[in-house]
Amino acid sequence: MQNNLKFYINGEWVNPTTPNQFDVINPATEEAFTQISLGSKEDVDKAVSAAKEAFPSYSKWSVEARADLLQRVLDLYKIRHDEIAKAISLEMGAPITMSKADQAAVGSSHFQSALDALKNFTFEKEDRGVILRHEPIGVCGLITPWNWPMNQVAVKVAPALAAGCTVVLKPSEIAPLDAMILAEILHEAGVPAGVFNLVNGNGPDVGEAMSSHPDIQMMSFTGSTRGGIAVARASADTVKRVSQELGGKSANIILRDADIAQAVFDGVIYCMDNSGQSCNAPTRMLVPNETMKIAIEAARRAAESLKIGDPADVSVDLGPVISDVQFNKIQGLIQKGIDEGATLVAGGIGLPDHLDKGYFVKVTVFANANNSMTIAREEIFGPVITLIGYDTEEEAINIANDTDYGLAGYVSSGDMDHAKDVANQIRAGQVIVNYVGGNSDTPFGGYKQSGNGREKGVWGLHDYLEIKAITGF
Repeated sequence: MQNNLKFYINGEWVNPTTPNQFDVINPATEEAFTQISLGSKEDVDKAVSAAKEAFPSYSKWSVEARADLLQRVLDLYKIRHDEIAKAISLEMGAPITMSKADQAAVGSSHFQSALDALKNFTFEKEDRGVILRHEPIGVCGLITPWNWPMNQVAVKVAPALAAGCTVVLKPSEIAPLDAMILAEILHEAGVPAGVFNLVNGNGPDVGEAMSSHPDIQMMSFTGSTRGGIAVARASADTVKRVSQELGGKSANIILRDADIAQAVFDGVIYCMDNSGQSCNAPTRMLVPNETMKIAIEAARRAAESLKIGDPADVSVDLGPVISDVQFNKIQGLIQKGIDEGATLVAGGIGLPDHLDKGYFVKVTVFANANNSMTIAREEIFGPVITLIGYDTEEEAINIANDTDYGLAGYVSSGDMDHAKDVANQIRAGQVIVNYVGGNSDTPFGGYKQSGNGREKGVWGLHDYLEIKAITGF
């Protein structure tokens, strides 16, 4: 078993201050396939010191120099694309075809988006006797999750480097290998020592030390709402900027003018992508009550069409969920749905019949639920969808907005004007009509307990910049 025990600090791969090895588990086999080190406050201090020292020089790099650097990173990333995809498939269980086409591919997309935003951004202008300057905020702490590991690493690292910031990254300790490959790419591309640093570790130790560190000016966190609250609290004493992309419980309103059966079928397939482990998954499907029987049959067909199995098998649609902890949580919530009286249409508790190991969850569909049930309130983060009936469109919109979250919303309709009118009434950072999502330039972030700030494209660049006004001109 190959180990990956070092951290990338100040342009070098270095040993942790205190050895603390941690097994990285392949969720398809339940076996460790490598080890990393878990860091400590002392490792964070070293990384932050390096980033602080590198900031004065790197922040003065020209736009052209930073653009050239990002282009080199992008070129090298494409060379190692398949290696990154394999690492993601091993560490978090994404089917290899999905890992290549989506999980690894989004890394290139985010670096390209940041590069384009950088080239087109006006960092300084004069406005009625005032010079307005956008300047890099400073040392940035980045904490990323396991479900879309490279997506969230790249969507933070790329704009931070584009803005002229220096960074300390803590990727998820459950899925860290793709980020470590990116560190190798950044090194080869010529990122100066101290500009990018990587320390593996858990939230209570490394995450807490980063959030509370007085020399970090900005924290960008993606993960659970509970984790985001912890980062915000730890950051409060030093009054640093905190940008958060947190949980979701997105509603998908199937309007009466949609092709009900097709919209339901497509919505189930869309929801189950990445084994349901997406914070913006449309996990609450709202359908007209008079079409519930049609919806149930379409949802059952969709669930039964998906093949679950070995992520290395190119014919597989869904792999396992990330861990035993997550598997057990999902099993408990499925049982809760049964106990609270929802109709189990497909799936249920236990492993799929053809599998005897791995953290595989049956594609599960509930129907005839109401919005007060646990399965409609809590973020399950697995291949589970809940169908809820409605009588009036106003009721559907009220149900959609009756949640602590506001990351995304979905509308299915045969009339684009109608869809837009409903989309305008959904309290969410992004509303997807007829399952046509945005791209790497589309702002991504949430309302309410889904977070604050926006990532991607020029929107993400703003997160890493301060605005300065110079008067008297």
